[in-house]
Amino acid sequence: MKTVTFNELRRIKDNLPDGSMQKIADELGIAVATVRNYFGGYNYKDGNSCGIHIEPGPDGGIVMLDDSTILEKALVILGETNFKVGSVQELA
Repeated sequence: MKTVTFNELRRIKDNLPDGSMQKIADELGIAVATVRNYFGGYNYKDGNSCGIHIEPGPDGGIVMLDDSTILEKALVILGETNFKVGSVQELA
């Protein structure tokens, strides 16, 4: 499980180039709405829950990610533009 602040997760999402959500969805074979839900959206009519748990707190709260695959795909995309993420942590 990984944790990240909600604001950091949103910052990652906001820095993704246009079309990235669809690219991640296509690569993983899931609905684009599910990818958006992962980054804090709430369209459960067209997308699914994706294993994020938000605990209230400073900096938007802490987000615990059951599966970090979508986050990792986003970071690979951002890595191509030398984006650095500071607060992603691995939980034992």
